[in-house]
Amino acid sequence: MLCWGSNCPVPAYQGIKGGLFELPYLLKCVVKGMDDRFILHNVKRVDGEEIDIVIEDGRIIGITPVGQGIPAQTQVENDTTTADDRLGTPSQSQSVDGITVYDGQGSYVSSGWIDMHVHAFPEFDPYGDEIDEIGVKQGVTTIVDAGSCGADRIMDLARSSQEAMTNLFAFLNISRIGLKRIDELSNLEWIDRGKVLASVDTFSDVIVGLKARISNSVVGGNGVKPLQTARRLSIETELPLMVHIGSAPPDITEVIPLLERKDIITHYLNGKKNKLFDEQGQPLQVLQEAVARGVHLDVGHGTASFSFQVAEAAKQYGISPNTISTDIYRGNRLNGPVYSMANVLSKFLLLGYPLEQIIAAVTTNAAEWLGRPDLGRIRTGDVANLTLFSLEQESAILTDSEGEQRTTNQLIKAKGVYTNGTFIKCEVRP
Repeated sequence: MLCWGSNCPVPAYQGIKGGLFELPYLLKCVVKGMDDRFILHNVKRVDGEEIDIVIEDGRIIGITPVGQGIPAQTQVENDTTTADDRLGTPSQSQSVDGITVYDGQGSYVSSGWIDMHVHAFPEFDPYGDEIDEIGVKQGVTTIVDAGSCGADRIMDLARSSQEAMTNLFAFLNISRIGLKRIDELSNLEWIDRGKVLASVDTFSDVIVGLKARISNSVVGGNGVKPLQTARRLSIETELPLMVHIGSAPPDITEVIPLLERKDIITHYLNGKKNKLFDEQGQPLQVLQEAVARGVHLDVGHGTASFSFQVAEAAKQYGISPNTISTDIYRGNRLNGPVYSMANVLSKFLLLGYPLEQIIAAVTTNAAEWLGRPDLGRIRTGDVANLTLFSLEQESAILTDSEGEQRTTNQLIKAKGVYTNGTFIKCEVRP
């Protein structure tokens, strides 16, 4: 990535003066500060409507039929190589008189993708990664860290987000140590009510809920006691829970009845013995009752929590995800089976979900849960928050968390984002 001192969109480098600097060029992501007016030309909504989106000072000022957003004097020449091309600006981009036109060449545009389950605190191993590596470089403009930090480190997570291009929210782990250890709920003394309440009060602009990982490797011999405590904290803070489910004990039939409307079950398509579907693929009664109560179903793919077979059963019985999330961190980003948000979305294409429903699961549905409808729409007057992507007819092998591989002929590929006043062109593993 190339940028110039104070013009650099990365805050940490804005103070550098006097020359051209080469920054780490990871995942072939190109970032450059934009002119006052930016026109995303020749793109289409998921429903097929072809449009131009006109952005000025980071805000959408016009949405027009394709071609009508470009001033008459501006020409778009895709095959022209300019000085800006050599410096890293996407080749489809032309800049004239303070107006930059980017030719999307018929790509799809949606509101910025939202990943409701990531791990974005790089100090913690194995569950950690850099914010922008799992955010804008993936085509994701907003991430929600799923309990990496408890009260001990939530301040550090919040501070680190200030240096990123990706928007960040977080679930506060009810254990004050967070994922410093992966058995963070094995000692009930690590659940400090006072520190939870203080953290929620101090970081109310970041914290959107409480996280409790309720599986045997995490809770040890405590069973559902940590979840019962989480429920009380949820009532006291008026924040919903995100509950990780996994191996027993506790049995899944003890866990799910404790969840209420707007609480989130993450990993609901896992293939473990303690799953939400019986051996014939039918949803358990506790799951059906939870859905009826308004409990939110989240994918949370992760290294060990997504099964093609379970996902097929869920689709057969109409138990569709409210949100599709990755549970991404450094290990499963680099080595699979997650790799990227686009890779996870492509698996739902393979399962037969329509594109409109898939994209809604990472835009409007997630934005509604967050209470931020502006993050899930493209509307004149709103701050521009966009993801550009394509649907490619391409053969590839997709792998679930059980190691099962399936061949697809269609891939969703993230092309770029416009967020926080900057266009970022991304090329990531699908």
